[in-house]
Amino acid sequence: MLVNQLSVFMENKEGRLEQALQILAEGNININSLSLAEATDYGMLRMIVSDPEAGKAALKAKGFMAQLTPVLAVDVADEVGQLQIVLTKIKKAGINIEYVYSMKAGGDGATIIIRTSDLEKTEEVLGA
Repeated sequence: MLVNQLSVFMENKEGRLEQALQILAEGNININSLSLAEATDYGMLRMIVSDPEAGKAALKAKGFMAQLTPVLAVDVADEVGQLQIVLTKIKKAGINIEYVYSMKAGGDGATIIIRTSDLEKTEEVLGA
């Protein structure tokens, strides 16, 4: 299923992540999953949140560079090897995986967040 990910480009300095998360908390926006990739001077915070549009607006109002990025949310059984099965299907279809992170779902399942070079084809291949 296609979902909007809240992507935030931020300076890699003390307290910046906490500031972004505080803004979301003040807006009553729940974070369901996040991934933070850092480089020397900047980082990329990627989140699945309860209200991506409101999150983007709140962060931008406070000076953060935020955008919405389409990604796939793929539900899998919470069992050994399930991620490998999904990634193998994508590879066999000749689709490049840009990044992956996970989000624990309720019950016995898990959700994998995937960004690929061709989201529509990936969705078709996975039946997501």
